[in-house]
Parts: sequence; C-alpha cells; structure tokens
Amino acid sequence: MRERRLRAGIAVLGLGNLGLGAWQAASPGSFFRTLGGFGAENDHYIRDSATLYVALGAVLLLAASKASWRPPVLFFAVLQGVLHTANHVADSGASHPGWAGPLDVALLAGTALLFALALVESARLARGAAPGSGRLARGAG
Repeated sequence: MRERRLRAGIAVLGLGNLGLGAWQAASPGSFFRTLGGFGAENDHYIRDSATLYVALGAVLLLAASKASWRPPVLFFAVLQGVLHTANHVADSGASHPGWAGPLDVALLAGTALLFALALVESARLARGAAPGSGRLARGAG
C-alpha cells in the first residue's frame, strides 16, 4: 500500500510539473501576470523555465514506476525546490501583484517538502525491502 501511495504521489508531482511547464510554454504572458510577476516580463526566459519543469515532470513520471530512478530524481527535485524557494524568499516583496510573492514562497516550500517526504519514503521502502517480501528491492526497476 505504501508503494502504491508513493507511486501516485510522485506521479501527481510529475503531472503538476508538466502542467506548470506547459502553461509557461503555451502562455508565458498569462503565467507572468498570474504567478511570475517579478521584474520585467520576458517570454523567452519564461519558456526557458518551462523546459526545466517539463523535463522534471517527465522524469518524475518515470520515477513513479521505476524505483531505481527515485533517489536521484527526488534529490534533484528537493534541491531545485529549496533553491527556487530561497530565490522567492529573497524577492517576495517585489512581486506584482503583491500577494503573489508570499503565495509563491508557500507553494514552492510546500512542494519542496513534498519532494523531501517522497525521497524519505522511497528510502524507507528500499531499506525495508527483503528478498521474497513482495516489496521493491533497492535499485529495482
């Protein structure tokens, strides 16, 4: 049951990243006006950011079903999430509209925390796996 919940959670995070990246790529102006209003609008850089989210979403979807991919993919997601959150903390007062900065910080920190929890749970499941237990073994997949 824990394995199924972990897979589902990682898949949801992957779909969220794909959705965010798709929004940034398809409508950078809409993204900027809604959540990305920091500094001057630059559609090129917003689409550049989209490439990260689409790529991360894709590897998260793979990691959802391939246990051996989870540690490096989730570690990367945690690291990127923490760094991205720190950047938004530094700039939270400079957002347009003003409420978007604190909201971004909360959403980014929450997402980084979800990635961290998934990483910890993945490690627990890998450690608890034993031959013949029906659980995934370390590096399986």
